[in-house]
Amino acid sequence: MDLSNLKPAEGSIKSKKRIGRGQGSGRGGTSTRGHKGAKSRSGYKQKMGFEGGQMPLYRRVPKGGFKNINRKEYRGINIDALQKLAEENNIDVINQEVLIEHGLAQKNDLIKILGRGELKAKIEVTAHAFSKSAIAAIEAQGGVATKI
Repeated sequence: MDLSNLKPAEGSIKSKKRIGRGQGSGRGGTSTRGHKGAKSRSGYKQKMGFEGGQMPLYRRVPKGGFKNINRKEYRGINIDALQKLAEENNIDVINQEVLIEHGLAQKNDLIKILGRGELKAKIEVTAHAFSKSAIAAIEAQGGVATKI
């Protein structure tokens, strides 16, 4: 190795020319922004979907359907998940705190128990809603389904 082989470290040399550093730099004056207009000014930020004054796509496309603002979104938890939870952790009372603790629900979720799977354990379940098949499965094993 000698002085003819030396190279600067990878990434240490910036190839991009600095703009707005005077006329002598070759990129002074308007600093590559052109003359006048919103894009030449500091703080310019184009709105998402802006199409140069043309009616934007999201406003041109017709809207369809109906959005119910009073809709309640439930986190569905099936009977087989409750069975697994009861077996693995030896739990006979399942409520919102237990489901949150074991990662089946989050703090602000509305919980609905659904009827998929088979229940063998006698458990006491508390939730915001139940399907008819879930209530039947829980009560068939001698458990209790309580709505919050």
